[in-house]
Amino acid sequence: MPNNTYIGAIDQGTSTTRFLIFNDKGRLITFHQLEFEQICPKPGWIEHDPYDLLDSTIRCADEAFRKFGMMGRTLSHVKAIGVTNQRETTIVWDRLTGEPLHNAIVWSDARTDRLVEKMKKKQKQMGIDIEGLCGLSIHNYFSAVKLQWLMQNVSKVKKAIDNQRALFGTVDSWLIWNLTGGIQGGLHITDVTNASRTMFMNLKTCEWDEQLLEFFGVPAHVLPKIVSSSDIYGEAKWGPLEGMPIAGCLGDQQAAFVGQQCFKQGEAKNTYGTGAFMVLNVGTTPVPARNGLLSTVGYKFGKCETVYALEGSIAVAGAAVNWMKNNLGMISHPSEINELAKQVEDTGGVVFVPAFSGLFAPYWRDDSRGTLVGMTQYTNKYHIARATLEAVCFSTYAILKAMKESSHVQLKVLKADGGMSNSDVCMQMQADILGLPVERPKMKETTALGAAFAAGCAVGIWNGTEDLAQVKNEGLDVDVFEPKFTTQERHYRLKLWEAALERSYGWTTVVGAANGDS
Repeated sequence: MPNNTYIGAIDQGTSTTRFLIFNDKGRLITFHQLEFEQICPKPGWIEHDPYDLLDSTIRCADEAFRKFGMMGRTLSHVKAIGVTNQRETTIVWDRLTGEPLHNAIVWSDARTDRLVEKMKKKQKQMGIDIEGLCGLSIHNYFSAVKLQWLMQNVSKVKKAIDNQRALFGTVDSWLIWNLTGGIQGGLHITDVTNASRTMFMNLKTCEWDEQLLEFFGVPAHVLPKIVSSSDIYGEAKWGPLEGMPIAGCLGDQQAAFVGQQCFKQGEAKNTYGTGAFMVLNVGTTPVPARNGLLSTVGYKFGKCETVYALEGSIAVAGAAVNWMKNNLGMISHPSEINELAKQVEDTGGVVFVPAFSGLFAPYWRDDSRGTLVGMTQYTNKYHIARATLEAVCFSTYAILKAMKESSHVQLKVLKADGGMSNSDVCMQMQADILGLPVERPKMKETTALGAAFAAGCAVGIWNGTEDLAQVKNEGLDVDVFEPKFTTQERHYRLKLWEAALERSYGWTTVVGAANGDS
């Protein structure tokens, strides 16, 4: 491969925007990051100014290229740009003026709770299988209900749609449209992974579905064109990226999936953040969603077959560590939990169920609450720290077990990233509880790397995923944690977890009865 060959990646996240530059061995060369404002006009409402998302992207690229130039390299060495973005966040803008018609409604925004209930009733009355068509159940998480809210509550949006001036998109569409010219011929596109999170796309055909659009009352003329995750879409027309091909696009979790090289059926990645997102490669045929899992697109490179995935989310991962820090004062920084947990060999029989707001997939128990069981006079903060890490590993096991039952795909290895994966203790526990190897990359920027991989394949730096699977060097070295538990010890720990779960159930009912609630 040529020397002086680099790929840029826009990583537009929920709280920060970054621009990163990788070489053709997958090594991170330089980057720049900026935070932007979180707008919360009402409780549970979360918005972003679309101009902030675009401006921070341009500023990050400008500064990253300045650093790149100081290394003796020129912009001509950057062969393509990939984009990865916060998923489901919804923007509507005017195709003639380029003006956003409302702030972006963020994926975690909860304003559509009542609308979701109305849509579920409508679905039942009409007898339409929404989940069977798009792989997603009606939830405020996804773009469809956010667009529905905008249509019903923002007159500018409704008027622009009626006049066929409105463009809808997730953050990738907004950025690419602006970067490729905006009102002067900008490309209105979205890749198949982002499209699969809107509830408008048929999962089997990977095209906008007429039945879904009719159900949500959305006209097709507002929608972007669905493209593959790896293709030369067009060139940037202005700013620091001017003249560079934009050639890759993936939603953030799918980008991490690609960056972690989960190219074979049975390979999965788990991003341990505040919560945790797991994505399992199930091959080229979608698997029906069950047990609270989502059926989604993993990636599609060029004209190759679409690769599908199952996705599951854990509500509490790093949030449990933050609870220890902020509520209990047991640690002053999240990284300290690893040192506490290392002081003991096990939890001393203590099990922690961090069901602060109930249990999510695959249990779905709203009546469950946080439970710490098995304590004795012997119990100390080290045991509780270790039990906190172990709880996340048990939750991961439960999701992966549900994935196996739904897909009948045998998991081969779990690839880990995100903040909690920095804990060696946690990763070893995860391997022990799963009975499988856990791989953690030494280079942490797997999400941006996935976007760079997609763009690099489109311009011929790599020849598809088989070529990418061979990209191993100092930038992609991994730490491997092999399971050490015997089968008997693993089963014993899992029985303790199941017993602790049982004791967490029904707590809200007990509290309600004690308060005299009927």
